[in-house]
Amino acid sequence: MTSDTTREKARLTVRHATVADIPAIVALSDTVYGEEGGYTAEMLTGQIAQFPQGVFVACYEDVAVGYCATFRIDEASAMAPHRWTEISGGGYGARHLTTGDWLYGMEVCVDPAYRGLRIGRRLYELRKRLCQELGLKGIVFGGRLPGFSRRAKAYGNDAHAYVADVRAGRIRDRALSFQLSNGFEFIGLLRNYQPADRESRGYAAHLVWRNPKIDPNVRTTGTARQLPDSVRVATVQYQQRRVGSFEEFATQVEYFVDIAADYRADFVVFPELFTLQLLSVENKPLSPQDSLLALTGYTERFATLLSELAVRHNINIIGGSHPTRTSDGPDAKVRNICYVALRDGSLHTRDKLHPTPNERTWWGIGGGDSARAIMTDCGPIGVMICYDSEFPELGRHLVDQGAMILFVPFCTDTREGYLRVRYCSQARAVENQCYVVLSGNVGNLPGVNNFDIQYAQSCILTPCDFPFARDGIAADTTPNVEQVAFADLRLNDLVVARNDGTVQNLNDRRHDLYSLTWARRPASRIAASDPTQQTPENP
Repeated sequence: MTSDTTREKARLTVRHATVADIPAIVALSDTVYGEEGGYTAEMLTGQIAQFPQGVFVACYEDVAVGYCATFRIDEASAMAPHRWTEISGGGYGARHLTTGDWLYGMEVCVDPAYRGLRIGRRLYELRKRLCQELGLKGIVFGGRLPGFSRRAKAYGNDAHAYVADVRAGRIRDRALSFQLSNGFEFIGLLRNYQPADRESRGYAAHLVWRNPKIDPNVRTTGTARQLPDSVRVATVQYQQRRVGSFEEFATQVEYFVDIAADYRADFVVFPELFTLQLLSVENKPLSPQDSLLALTGYTERFATLLSELAVRHNINIIGGSHPTRTSDGPDAKVRNICYVALRDGSLHTRDKLHPTPNERTWWGIGGGDSARAIMTDCGPIGVMICYDSEFPELGRHLVDQGAMILFVPFCTDTREGYLRVRYCSQARAVENQCYVVLSGNVGNLPGVNNFDIQYAQSCILTPCDFPFARDGIAADTTPNVEQVAFADLRLNDLVVARNDGTVQNLNDRRHDLYSLTWARRPASRIAASDPTQQTPENP
């Protein structure tokens, strides 16, 4: 290399993490903590969605080698005794408060092979800079004591004595000594902070860094994450009628997409299984399972249609759901999958997790095994297909990932079935302080097995508090009539309600008493693991 040669691309970069970084960060956390203790894609989605300004990734020659996650928290919660699972909302950053006056250090991890590059120090400096830019009082977190376990016997299992010697410089702890040298102040011990952290015997050092540029007696207000002023949603109550070809079906779908786009909607929503209309093309009797397998032949054309319409009409499409073959051969599996086409042309799929007894028995449909929020230009969203809405764990899981709007494509044959979905969806809106959008089928398709009658009243639901619609209903339709309902949804009203509402369901959860844990699936690597296996603040 000659003396005037320059390297155009930096070898080491530290920047804000994005959704595209999630697979690399999952791999990094698996390297640091092991697959059973690493972060999942859904946890990382939540962290980035809740507070994108506070999440950083360090990349060495395009390989993720360091990760840092923070969120804002109120002083009372930050300074009180707590556990990591409780304060971090189970690893999702779900306790983030836009008005919080302290920055909480949820995680710093560095690939052991790259710890000589001072990556941990760089990440800590970024935190301090962020704290000062936001005008917060300081940074607080629970720091590990990885040297305590091997010295515990010498100290009579007294963690206070161990910390005292580290602070005095008589011994060195690779984590605490590093943090003290970075200007963090020890204010006490946190017991059972991480029960699974055997090196620390479950203890953590309660540490703070006080922002030297702010008066500690002045409460800061901060700003909410950037959200659209208003999101316009259109829900289609779709009339089932015979069609003679896929092209005729596509024309009908585009008709409603075009209407929603003409009214400048950001989202248009179609019902669950509305593609069963395509069975009328063949117009011949089929067994229930043969019907589903026949429909899977339209999957590629259907997905392409949605993606092209989303781009052409500049709108995000929640494409109801479509039976999709997920494996080949005599034991082929079919799942009920929602196709979500964003206006940039990208296509996302979300499985129905809970097939009804009818779907399992008559159609042989299996359930999916993961539920991840989808990042859109209007913020994160979640999908719960019909019966899924009747399981509160799923709605909470999606909201923990940052979703502010939950879409529920449904297909019900009777009023009783519809009301189960409606009432449960309203409960999800209240308990998660979010918007829930329902879209159902009406009409009938004689001769199509298990799809002979339909009952629907599509609607757009809100929490029940002063900023929202009086009855918690932003818009609804006339039952069993083909219609499109519109509503403008103010996302900032959700932020205000969550932080300062008459009730604050999300903030008032008892993380110290209970938590929601999703089984980790090695094949998909996106379901949540036991958050108590995390070992945060490891530089």
